[in-house]
This record gives sequence, C-alpha cells and structure tokens, in this order.
Amino acid sequence: MKLMTIVFFSNPDFFGNQKMPQFMSMPRFTAMLAEGMGKRGHRVKIWSPGSVFFRAPVRGVLKKWLGYIDQYILFPATVKRRLRECPEDTLFVFTDQAQGPWISLVKDRKHVLHCHDFLAQFSALDKIPEYKTGWTGRKYQQFIRNGYFKAKNFISVSHKTQADLNELLGRSVDNNTVVYNGLDKSYHPMDQAKSRIILGNKTGVDLTAGFLMHIGGNQWYKNRAGVIEIYNAWRQLGGDLPLLLIGASPAAELSARIADSAFAQDIHVIVGLSDLYVHHAYSGASLFLFPSLAEGFGWPIAEAMASGCLVITTGEAPMTEVAGTAGFYVPRRHSGNSNVWAEIAAVKVQNVLSLSEEDREQAVKSGITNAGRFDMDAALDQIENIYQNINQSA
Repeated sequence: MKLMTIVFFSNPDFFGNQKMPQFMSMPRFTAMLAEGMGKRGHRVKIWSPGSVFFRAPVRGVLKKWLGYIDQYILFPATVKRRLRECPEDTLFVFTDQAQGPWISLVKDRKHVLHCHDFLAQFSALDKIPEYKTGWTGRKYQQFIRNGYFKAKNFISVSHKTQADLNELLGRSVDNNTVVYNGLDKSYHPMDQAKSRIILGNKTGVDLTAGFLMHIGGNQWYKNRAGVIEIYNAWRQLGGDLPLLLIGASPAAELSARIADSAFAQDIHVIVGLSDLYVHHAYSGASLFLFPSLAEGFGWPIAEAMASGCLVITTGEAPMTEVAGTAGFYVPRRHSGNSNVWAEIAAVKVQNVLSLSEEDREQAVKSGITNAGRFDMDAALDQIENIYQNINQSA
C-alpha cells in the first residue's frame, strides 16, 4: 500500500465549533482522522485558520466577522503559500462541509470532502419549518454551498446525509461514499448500580433507583423542549424517576419550560461532565431519550447502546440508521400536535421501562450488538481505502 501525504483542513477552534455532539466536535473528528492515518504510516498535516483578527478586544457580531476575516482572507493566503511546498500527489481532506469556501484552493488537485449534516443549508433554503435563517445567514450558507459545489469526491456520514447532498447538488454523485462514524472503544457496559452511585456522588442527585437522560446542546434539532414534554407526560402516567439533561446550559426558553414543569425539582441540568462521567451516565441510566428532529448521524445513540443503555429515539433517518432494530421509536415531533406526541412518547417510555427482566436483558444485548457495527478501526480502514483510491486516480 502506497504511503500518502495527507493535509487535513480543520475548522477554527476560536468559535467553539460544536456541529457534531459535544463529545465528538469537529476538531476532535479531524484529530481522529489525522491520528488514525498517522498510525497507518501516512505523512499527516493539519491546517487550520489562526485567530489574528479574532483576538481583537471586541464582542458580539463584530467579533464573528473578524473571525471570518481570519478564515476567508488570511487563511487562504496562507494556504496558497503552503501549497508550493506540497508534493503533487498530496491528498487534501476537508473534514466538514462548512469548509466549502476553501475547496477552490485545491479543486484541481486530489481532494475529498467529509459531509456530516446539511441542516444549516436546508434551513437557509427555507426547508426546515422549525428553524428560520436570517438574511446574512442565508448568504453565508450560499457562500458555503458555492464552495462545496466545486468538490469532486465526498464521504458522507450516513445515507441520509448522502441523499441530502445529492439533493443540494441537484444530481447523484458517484464518488459519494457512506462511512459511518467509528465508536470509541472506551464505551462498554459497566455495573449499573455502581455507575449510578458514582454519578450521583458527582452530581449530588440521588440516582440509586435509576433515571432518564438526554445528551445534547441547545440546537433546535436536539429537541430538548420535546424531552421535557415527554418527561412531563410520563410523570403524569405515574413515573417517578429523575431526568438528567446533560450538555450545554439551557437557553432561556428551555429554562422557562423546566421552571414551569410540575416536576421541576426532578429535572437536573448537568453541564461540563467529562467523558468518563458521561459513560457512567449511559451505563447507569434506565433509559436514554433522544427524540431529535434531525441529525447528521446520531452519535449518542451508538454510545448509549454500547454502554448497555436502552434507547428511545425518533423513527426517521438517520436515527433509524444508527439504532437499527435495537432502538425503540417514537414519531417525529411537530409543533401542531406536541401534546399528543408527548403522550404517545410517554406511553412508549413506560412500556420500555416496564419490560420484563428477560426482555430488557435481550434488548440490551441487541443494542450492544448493534453498536458493534460502528467500529473505529473498521471506519478508518474504509476511509483509508477511499483516500487511496482518490490518490491513485487519474
């Protein structure tokens, strides 16, 4: 196998980019690719914009625009200089479709673009009723779209993302391969009772009887409000376990929903939890609620299942791609029927929590088996093979 010189383009870290779930951010995805290819003997470099203008002592919208100067004026000039030193057979890898504006810098050289989700793109095209994009946001997404239109090779994280890309491009792309994310091998079932005690000591919440949990940020598609609605409806059915919302501090609207809940004292927002304690959360949870409205992949589903946790998620792609036959499904939430939706989902929660010990054990085993499809080494092997094929093409 020929060893390659690979340049990975990485998003700037000064925006705190979290397009993927907080435990698998874009910089971490880039680092995973670079480390994996480096261990396979390839010569690896990572190129990322610096924060020259972004460091200026200003706040708000102006600071964001200064960051754009770093990304789209200074960084391209730097790339052009570096290209003179790159061998002709260098493979340039864009690790996120949002890097589209940089593709023109190497469009005539060997390159590939990793695609995760196109939610921002579809929102800018007014195709997502739950989330509207302003005028400047639409122009920015058009700028990105004009960039990735120039790409010739793609790797999509799910079949849903692959289909979305084809729709946006207006054509079916032959060189658009699906490679599922690889799961960190650290996720495995741990003793449930011990995990509850460890996490309870960490959070100060009594979790010994079990708990429901959700992981995610405040992005509209994570549907944290829907999680609260399900929890409220389930408590009205007689449920009495606490709910942990793990992730970002809640936005004002979500905080108000929690405060208005009749069960607010049992809803706990946990911020800044390390990967180890997240693992304990998965292993200790009675149930993982993940009723996302949309995703690029649905990473936490695989993490939860690998940890021995039962998962209720939305019965639409790509969540169905990740959860497979091991998941429990609820309909997608729509604004017009949220109360009915929550009641339906609450019944599903109660049914899953009421499984017999034998049925629950079988469901856990099915989840662990399903999560085994997302092997990190296998994913990197697939990606390496794609890189090789592109690098050796005419």
